[in-house]
Amino acid sequence: MQLIVFIVATLMVLVGAVGVIVRKHPVHAALSLILTLFGIAVHFVALEANFLAAVQVIVYAGAIVVLFLFVIMLLGVDASEDLRTDPITAQRPLGAIVAVAILALVGTSIIVSRGILKVTAAGKAVKAANNLRDLARSIFSDYVFAFELTSVLLVIAVVGTVLLARKLPKPEPAVKS
Repeated sequence: MQLIVFIVATLMVLVGAVGVIVRKHPVHAALSLILTLFGIAVHFVALEANFLAAVQVIVYAGAIVVLFLFVIMLLGVDASEDLRTDPITAQRPLGAIVAVAILALVGTSIIVSRGILKVTAAGKAVKAANNLRDLARSIFSDYVFAFELTSVLLVIAVVGTVLLARKLPKPEPAVKS
């Protein structure tokens, strides 16, 4: 059963990730991103990291993607762009180099960590309880200011987006008498 859940969740992640890249319409790409984030949440549930799964769904799939959609709708998705002109000519080769480097890094980390991830079930439960306690302690003591600052920054970004996307009325010409 675990193998089936893993395969289905991995397919969700991969199909969603490819959809983010391939989709031309920004709203469809954002919906593909939601599929990817839900697939990652399923992986968290399968690993018995229920807190992280809830955070994944509530914060990322719920709040961040809704913010993306809000910005997309405010900026307008009906404007067409000329894709034949590339404003930054080195962008595509640099992107390919970064993609290869990331794939090499992920592959190396998988190979190196194969022996590290073998943990017994009893040790896993104890580690999960300690990790959750340590995470809660650090969030609500050491990093409270950083989280509050981030929330203020997000509110400022939304207000700024609304102000920039709002169409200002044209001033009426002065009537001379």
